[in-house]
Amino acid sequence: MDHNVSLITTLAVAFGLALILGFVAERIKLPALVGYLLTGIIIGPATPGFVADVNTAAQLSEIGVMLLMFGVGLHFSIDDLLAVKRIALPGAVVQMGLATALGAGMALWWGWSFGAALILGLSLSCASTVVLLKALEARGLLDTMNGRIAVGWLVVEDLATVLVLVLLPPLAGVLGGDAGAAAGAPLWRTISQTLLQISAFIALMLIAGRRALPWFLWQVARTGSRELFTLAVIAAAISIAYGAAELFSVSFALGAFFAGMVMQESQFSHRAAEESLPLRDAFAVLFFVAVGMLFDPAVLIEHPWQVLGVVAIIIVGKSLAAMLLVIAFRYPLNTALTVAASLAQIGEFSFILAALGMSLGLLPAEGQSLVLAGALISIALNPLVFASVAPFRAWVLERSPVARRLEQRQDPLAELPMTTERGYLDGQVVLVGYGRVGRRIAEALDQRGVPYVVAEQNRDLVEGLRHQGIAAVSGDAADPAVLIQAHVAEAAMLVIATPDPVNVRSMANTARTLNPDIEIVLRTHSEDESKLLAKEGIGTVFFGEEELAKGMMNHVLQRFAADTSISAHDHVPRAQHA
Repeated sequence: MDHNVSLITTLAVAFGLALILGFVAERIKLPALVGYLLTGIIIGPATPGFVADVNTAAQLSEIGVMLLMFGVGLHFSIDDLLAVKRIALPGAVVQMGLATALGAGMALWWGWSFGAALILGLSLSCASTVVLLKALEARGLLDTMNGRIAVGWLVVEDLATVLVLVLLPPLAGVLGGDAGAAAGAPLWRTISQTLLQISAFIALMLIAGRRALPWFLWQVARTGSRELFTLAVIAAAISIAYGAAELFSVSFALGAFFAGMVMQESQFSHRAAEESLPLRDAFAVLFFVAVGMLFDPAVLIEHPWQVLGVVAIIIVGKSLAAMLLVIAFRYPLNTALTVAASLAQIGEFSFILAALGMSLGLLPAEGQSLVLAGALISIALNPLVFASVAPFRAWVLERSPVARRLEQRQDPLAELPMTTERGYLDGQVVLVGYGRVGRRIAEALDQRGVPYVVAEQNRDLVEGLRHQGIAAVSGDAADPAVLIQAHVAEAAMLVIATPDPVNVRSMANTARTLNPDIEIVLRTHSEDESKLLAKEGIGTVFFGEEELAKGMMNHVLQRFAADTSISAHDHVPRAQHA
C-alpha cells in the first residue's frame, strides 16, 4: 500500500470496522463504544494483521477531542460554570489529591520509585471529559444540575492537569528522572508564567472573545451560505484551540471548550451546535479507536494483579472519594452518585501524563501499559457504572440508616422558613428548576401575583432567590422530601421546567401520591419522549420545537386574519414586519 494514502486507509478501516463492531455491541446490549475500543485493538500494532497508522489516528482523535469540548462549551455557559464553582473547584482539587495518593501509595508498595509512583497516581486522578460527555448525552443528563456539576468538576481537573504538565519537566531531576529536563528557569518563575498564561487566555476569551465570536458568526450568517457557516464554526473551534496551545500553553481541549463557551453567547449557538454535531460524532469514534490502538493485551497476562489494582483505584477508590466529598458539601445522594460515576474512568490527559513521564525518565514502560489498560477497562465499564446508579441508590436507602439520615440532611436551604406566608403553602405553583425556562415562568407568575415555590438543586441560586424574597427550597425534586418541603401536597400545580427525562416520572408520581388532584405541566426536548409522556397521562407536556412552531404559526395567522375584507378570490397580502 502506498504510504501517501495512509490517512485514507486508516479512516476507511477504522470507520468500517467500528461500524460493524459497534452495531454488534448494541445488538448484544453493550455500549457501542466497546465496539470502537475493540476496533482499535484489532487494527493496533499489538495484534497481528492490518496495522493502521497510530500517529495519524492519534492526531485525528485529538481533533475529535477538540470538537467534543467545543460542543460542551456551546451548551455550558459561563453562568453554569460559576454556578458550580463552590463544589467543583474544591471537590476536584481534593479528589485529585486523594486519587493521586492512592495510586502513588500502591506503586510504592510495588517497589517503584517515588517519581514513577507520583506519575502513575496523577495519571489515575484525571477523568476523561470525552467519555463523560458521551455518557451524559446518552442519558439526557447534560443540561441537568448533576450534569453541570460533573462537567464543571472535570473542567477544573483539566485546568489542574495543564498546570501539572508544565511543572513536571523542571521537577524531573528532583523526582529522580532526567536531570537535564530540570534545567532552565526557576520553579517559581515557571509556575508564575503558567498561571499568567492561563489567566491571560481566559481573560482574552471572556472579554474580547465574547464580543468578537458572536459578531463573527453574525457576519457569516448574513451571507446565507450554510457551508460557510459550518466552516466558520469548525474553523473557530480548531483555530482557537490551536492558538491557545501555541500562545498560552493551554491544552487543545481546554482551548476548544472556552471557544464554545464564548460562542454560546451568540444567538446562533444552537445552530452552531447542530451544524458541528456530525463531525463531533465521527471524530469521537476515532478517539475511542485511537485509545484501543495504544493498548497491548499482553499486559493483562503479564501484570494481572497490577491491572486489577489500577482499575480498582479508578472505579472504586476515586469514585468513593468524589461521592464522600459531594455529600460533605450537602448535596443529595443522587448528585454524589452521578459525580462518582462520572469520574470512574480515565482518558486523554492520563495518556499525555504517562507519555510525558516516560519521556522524562520517570515512568517505566510497564506504567504506561497499566495506564492504558486502566483506561480501556474503565471506559468500557463506565456505561454499566452509570446504569447502576439508580438501583444502587435505592438499595442503599433501603438497607442503610446512615444513607437515609444523609438524605434527611440538616440543610437550612432544604426547607422553607417558618415565616413563609400562607399563600405560598396552599394553592401555590411548585416550580421545579430555575433555568432559562423556569426564570421566565417565574417572571410571568410575579407579574400576575400568582404565588409559587421554586425547587432548585443549585444551593447558591436558592440562597440568592431567598435574598430576593422568593420562596425556594434546595434539593433534587426527584427526592420526595424536596417536594414535600415545597408543600406540593397543598399546591394547585406542579411545573417541571427542567428537561430531566430520567427523574420526571418520579417527580410526577410523588406529586400524584401526595396530591391526587394536582395539575402537572412539564417540558421535554425529545419528540418521542413527549409522545410517551402524553400517552402515560403524566400531565400537560410541552415539546420545545412544537411549541415554537405553534407560536410562529399563530403569529402568521393573526397577521393574515387581521384583514377581514379578504375574499376567497383576493390575492393574499404580504405580511408586514412587526
